[in-house]
Amino acid sequence: MAEKKVGEVMKFFSKPSVAAVKITNGEIAVGDSIKFSGHTTDFIDVIQSMEVDNKSVPKAVAGDFIGIKVSDRVRPGDEVFKIIQD
Repeated sequence: MAEKKVGEVMKFFSKPSVAAVKITNGEIAVGDSIKFSGHTTDFIDVIQSMEVDNKSVPKAVAGDFIGIKVSDRVRPGDEVFKIIQD
């Protein structure tokens, strides 16, 4: 399994458990596996849904700011990687 950096966590909202992520390169789509990695963060999630400006979108590309529901806490500055199946 290869990993490709696609973005960075900008903010975390604990009540809905949502990460605000800036996509910096490449693209991600609903159904993709992504890894969150940082000083105290290291887990993999499958994207169930994501939003841009409170609207559900099927995919996001570089330059987009998206909201993704996450299963664990993330922190601003954590890196986001797309898991590429070999």
